[in-house]
Amino acid sequence: MVVAIDGPAGAGKSSVARAVAARLGWAYLDTGAMYRCVALAVAERGGEPSAVAATIDIELGDRVLLDGRDVTEAIRRPPVAEGASKVAMDPGVRRALVTKQQAILRTGDWVAEGRDIALVVAPDAEVKVFVTASAEERARRRAADLGRDPADVLRRMADRDRRDSSGERSVLAPAPGAVHIDTTGRALDDVVDEVVALVEAR
Repeated sequence: MVVAIDGPAGAGKSSVARAVAARLGWAYLDTGAMYRCVALAVAERGGEPSAVAATIDIELGDRVLLDGRDVTEAIRRPPVAEGASKVAMDPGVRRALVTKQQAILRTGDWVAEGRDIALVVAPDAEVKVFVTASAEERARRRAADLGRDPADVLRRMADRDRRDSSGERSVLAPAPGAVHIDTTGRALDDVVDEVVALVEAR
């Protein structure tokens, strides 16, 4: 069974997905980490992003490994996060990573989170959730995580949202059949309870 959790940056999807997976005892798939790995590899080695995405080896778990090297902290740096949003606009990168993600999700029970899980990666997911929050709340959360000025984060987030909703890629609206959950001002446990209830009902 697959639970697909989508939403924009700072909406809380990563925290919710990890907590839901832990509550259910299922595996957790952080697709955003995969795009960050591509961005890091391109920044360090150069090359066409689509070719890099197709050839690198990514292992996800408690730690993130890129071709056997632990990059858990490296991929969370702001320049890599910005690079991930840019490489994600490359159709070749998306095709390569979606293929990897779909292969992973074919085995076992998963809680997968990203920006287009229910739209592209797992459109047949049994449970689809779209989490969002106000722009100010999202910026505040990201600023706290990164140790940066909320106003600066808000500007960068607006730029990223514009990129992620341009052309053929629009990930700022729920997929068909997704349950919309606004996390603004809500405790994590409260949101997790709601998602777990959806899984149990399914």
